[in-house]
Amino acid sequence: MGTVEIMSKITMICAPLMAQSVEQMVGDMHQAKSQGADLVEIRLDCIKNFQPHQDLEIILKNKPLPVLIVYRPKWDGGLYEGDEQQRLEVLSLAEELGADYIDIELKVASDHLAKQKTNHRSGTKVVVSCYINGVTPSIEDLSHLVARMQDTGADIIKAVVNVTDITEIARIFQFLSQCQIPVIAYSVGERGFMSQILSPKYGGFLVYGSIEGKPDPGLPTIDSLRQAYKVDHINEDTIVFGLISKPVSHSKGHLLHNPTFRHVNYNGIYVPMFVDNLKEFFSTYSSPDFAGYSVGFPYKEAVIEFCDEVHPLAQSIGAANTIIRRPSDGKLIGYNTDCEGAISAIEDAIKEKRCTNGKEFSGSPITGKMFVLVGAGGAGRALAFGAMSRGARVVIFDIDFDRAKSLASAVSGEARPYKDLVNFQPEKGAILANATPIGMHPNTDRVPVAEETLRDYQVVFDAVYIPRKTTLLKDAEAAGAITVSGVEMFLRQAFGQFTLFTGRKEAPVEFMREIILAKF
Repeated sequence: MGTVEIMSKITMICAPLMAQSVEQMVGDMHQAKSQGADLVEIRLDCIKNFQPHQDLEIILKNKPLPVLIVYRPKWDGGLYEGDEQQRLEVLSLAEELGADYIDIELKVASDHLAKQKTNHRSGTKVVVSCYINGVTPSIEDLSHLVARMQDTGADIIKAVVNVTDITEIARIFQFLSQCQIPVIAYSVGERGFMSQILSPKYGGFLVYGSIEGKPDPGLPTIDSLRQAYKVDHINEDTIVFGLISKPVSHSKGHLLHNPTFRHVNYNGIYVPMFVDNLKEFFSTYSSPDFAGYSVGFPYKEAVIEFCDEVHPLAQSIGAANTIIRRPSDGKLIGYNTDCEGAISAIEDAIKEKRCTNGKEFSGSPITGKMFVLVGAGGAGRALAFGAMSRGARVVIFDIDFDRAKSLASAVSGEARPYKDLVNFQPEKGAILANATPIGMHPNTDRVPVAEETLRDYQVVFDAVYIPRKTTLLKDAEAAGAITVSGVEMFLRQAFGQFTLFTGRKEAPVEFMREIILAKF
């Protein structure tokens, strides 16, 4: 793949390689290619006992795909601490030996490129880079930065920003759209993750992806960029959806929604969104392109006040797990698909068990049952209202007793102090529902109730879906209870979300279930 062909592509995937030996660097290049990278970024300053001419020749003669050579000095976040002139001579050498791209820092780019004009090889493209630490610059300052970088004579410009809030990414998107030459712009870390995935929408030259088995905490993997997000399909018309949560690293929604969008030929992308401030988030991302959201912990209740309208079910529950931006007027409408998703999963598990025992049933199998709910947050409220609608008697435990009492009053239930949960003895045949993060990865060994009380429950439901079979469900199964995984709730609420996101009458249920079985 030549450089001319590379420059004509919309957005490429680049694997940053930081091996400490030339041999490992060559091996990593081949691994990156096999995983789907379009090019690799070689960090020379990471190589121990680096021998410029010898090592560069080995790297460039053995490259299986185009390379971007970087020799980052310590003053710009790298590891090189030697003579500056020697460092720049190494970059010139890389150009002479046939590197596809070289990276030069903005601080030294103008002088270096002016000196190199007479020797500049037409086959090598120069990336002028700038790493911005501290506060993300204003739109005006970024405009000036774009002009300075373009004036150096760069073929491509690159800006890396350490955002402290997801709203700052909007400035990166504007930076991308301002440039007349190819541009790379992104932020790393959980708050900056969206900048990588959506870069193709705003015309980014490339996105970075880490090699499988060598994860970079701030980057998606090459495989996720190729398979889950399919960044090569993202364009300026792609509609954005995402999970509003804090944190979001546990999210699996992108593994379900993105393949489903593609399955029905809908030009949408679903990304995790680490949100610190709901008000600022909604005011920043107010364009029609940001068309809908899943809402996760801890925002399902708080998000209600930022909706222009709320569906009656979500209003009565006091929690929304789905928000849609209405195309006709841009208003935010809140919905709750958790309620039916969770309760129907519990009902169907009981019905399935009864069928295998040859028993007849009619109506809801939870009518008249004691429904013991742990957690009175957004998910807990959905479960409580769903249980009430089926005629169950709801008993609520929450670490915030006032919140438990408030929810109990709303569903004509009973609130109990959280400290009593460990010794609580339910009625025989009761249903237990955990709607707290207890047992979620990485703290998977925790359970919300005493193990010896599980034998009294007919059904145990856990809203936690990572891991798929939590310690609570394992213990409940051993005690003889019917168990219902949070994966089932996750799937069923997603059916409702999909129809709201896309405006379609029905979700492709079987396709989505197959995805879940394969990915969870």
